[in-house]
Amino acid sequence: MQTPHPTTDASICSDRVSAAVILAAGKGTRMDSDLPKVMHMVAGRPILDWVVDAAEAAGVTRIVLVVGYGQELVREAMADRKGVSFAEQTEQLGTGHATLCAESEVGDADDVLVLAGDGPLIQSSVLVRLLATHREASAAASLATACIDEPTGYGRIVRDSAGHFAAIVEQKNATDEQLRICEVNPSYYCFDRKSLFASLHGLRPDDTGGEYYLTDVPGILRTQGHHVGLLDEVPQEDVLSINTLQQLAKVDEILRNRLAQSATGGLA
Repeated sequence: MQTPHPTTDASICSDRVSAAVILAAGKGTRMDSDLPKVMHMVAGRPILDWVVDAAEAAGVTRIVLVVGYGQELVREAMADRKGVSFAEQTEQLGTGHATLCAESEVGDADDVLVLAGDGPLIQSSVLVRLLATHREASAAASLATACIDEPTGYGRIVRDSAGHFAAIVEQKNATDEQLRICEVNPSYYCFDRKSLFASLHGLRPDDTGGEYYLTDVPGILRTQGHHVGLLDEVPQEDVLSINTLQQLAKVDEILRNRLAQSATGGLA
């Protein structure tokens, strides 16, 4: 059955080369399974399949999957996908470290999407707009954001007095005022390649867990005087994460409904 992602003409964005780094190295400890998290099935296909589909439909021709736990299963499942390569994260040292592991596979791409491999509700139309606005603004980084009713657990998007990006603040570090912010980070990033990897090479580990976080990079770039763009266009439904079997079942239901709508012409 066809996916609900519309095919996208990559030329609408520009002739710049885009790559996508999809983070797929985690186990998913709350899933009560030995399967890699991204290999759990939703609507009849692995979670990761939906994310790769979205990147391809957005016109991305170079896709790097960062693998770790259970990587043999991931590699086997993705073996027939054209334009897909793999980078191994041998130690689980955070999202920043995982992204850095993909540097050589990204090559000379101009723009780099960084996406979570466990977010199958992602829609290609949002990625198309993210790439386009990123390029139009000549930004060093651009983030697609969402305003949701229940932001607990998500990183908050803090804006300055002019409405521009100021920081991503994780739940555990947020002040009472910041906890009232409903605009969150669903982990849809677009970076200028050189800016991204220069920042990643300079990242310092978190004081508590010793991990390197990708969420620090936009703030670093802003501090250096680079433009960091925001695109508040991610539908609230798409932000639903998969950390439990109950959430897996909910996402499965949503995707099956989308497939049914697509089959009847109801999904653009």
